[in-house]
Amino acid sequence: MMSDVARLFMWMSIINGGLLILWTILWMLIPDLVYKTQAKFFPIERDTFNKLFYGFIGLFKILFLFFNLIPFIALLIIG
Repeated sequence: MMSDVARLFMWMSIINGGLLILWTILWMLIPDLVYKTQAKFFPIERDTFNKLFYGFIGLFKILFLFFNLIPFIALLIIG
């Protein structure tokens, strides 16, 4: 049986992994809509936006792995 902490990390991994997948799919399928939506709030050139969004997805993936998924796997191993 999983501890409460392991369950916490499991749900954190599911939610954050889902967000990562959603943002990646949106970026792949409808990049123009994503840009137009954000350009209404932040006046930014398309090339700069592409670089920032790509960097954001990469940073989010690294943070997701180190702060959600790896601790969850470690808790499963020691549990």
